[in-house]
Amino acid sequence: MREFLLLEYASGLFAHPSLWQLGVDYFDYCPELGRVSLELHIERIPLNTEQKALKVLRICEQRQMTEQVRSICKILAMKAVRNNRLGSALSWSIRAKDAAFATLVSDRFLRDYCERGCFSDLDLIDNLGPAMMLSDRLTFLGKYREFHRVYGEKRFADAASLLLSLMTSQIAPRSFWMTLLTDALPLLEQKQVIFSAEQTYELMQCLEDLTSGRPVHRGPDTQQCQDDDIETTKVEMLRLALARNLARAIVREGSLEGS
Repeated sequence: MREFLLLEYASGLFAHPSLWQLGVDYFDYCPELGRVSLELHIERIPLNTEQKALKVLRICEQRQMTEQVRSICKILAMKAVRNNRLGSALSWSIRAKDAAFATLVSDRFLRDYCERGCFSDLDLIDNLGPAMMLSDRLTFLGKYREFHRVYGEKRFADAASLLLSLMTSQIAPRSFWMTLLTDALPLLEQKQVIFSAEQTYELMQCLEDLTSGRPVHRGPDTQQCQDDDIETTKVEMLRLALARNLARAIVREGSLEGS
């Protein structure tokens, strides 16, 4: 009887917009049905503001309400995506341990990079740590950013190895392969030979795999024709740079063996 009265009173408090937090304490004093009732009421709370969502989240985390924590984090992640706050969206999707949503947000980061030529929220991406293992796309995002950081530090051999591993490990989305190959161009044109002959062969194979499956567009679409011309120019530049690098690498490796 006592628990029934407490449950009724707590439910009444939850119906009030400014007293619902008091209702949580009353549910805690109901050993039989308190937790189940709290979970049901938590799921009905409108998360109008991020401040309110954080309060609800803290209550759930204190009581190890894993499913509710995940649900709230996902709601906040979706709101952040709608407001184009990608850093916040990625943080919430990681906190929710939602691999599918982390992949979606990572794709948005990569698309933004292709359009703008730089990453937003660098602090977050640089400090993903073990969280990047949540999804392949998130791993790729973290490692691709690491490639740019290593390249910026002029550690060209490390940058080349990392770039090649991104392509051969199959975690890079195929739509991003041309970007990766284009990133290899400055390394191929360095005075010092960066890519070995074996690595160059692997890059050549990646380029052939990419271009062999590319559809040929025909028709009056001027923009599409311009895009195709740009892609064709990139492919020709890459083939030339790869061929030159291969010749240099073979000569260099041959001279090292002979010495």
